[in-house]
Amino acid sequence: MNGLARVCWVTAPLYAVLGMVFGIYMSASGDHTFSPAHGHLNLLGWVTIALYGAFYTLVPEAAASRLAKLQVLLAQLGVIVIVPGIIFAISGTGEGLAKVGSVLILIAALLFLVIVVRGTGRSSADA
Repeated sequence: MNGLARVCWVTAPLYAVLGMVFGIYMSASGDHTFSPAHGHLNLLGWVTIALYGAFYTLVPEAAASRLAKLQVLLAQLGVIVIVPGIIFAISGTGEGLAKVGSVLILIAALLFLVIVVRGTGRSSADA
């Protein structure tokens, strides 16, 4: 397995565990105020990063590029920034981190789109 896929495969379940702990905490406390942050942690951290890992496992040549490394870095930073950013926004202490995290995640998704299009293009053998 290539290193970039491994990064995704290791961090995605970490985000899943953190999301589960967060959800259990909210359930136990009866306070679901931060459920949007919990949802984003699960969707962007667990699901999206795992899907990136699946692609980079299935198309290892795509993972070899600098663009792919930048894409995963931005996606990881985006998750790390957006989750507390959403908590701060809900708490009324500022939306800056949530906005920065959103932009990082959007850029990562756009880069992934480029990588997927390049990595799944028709080869001359397919023609």
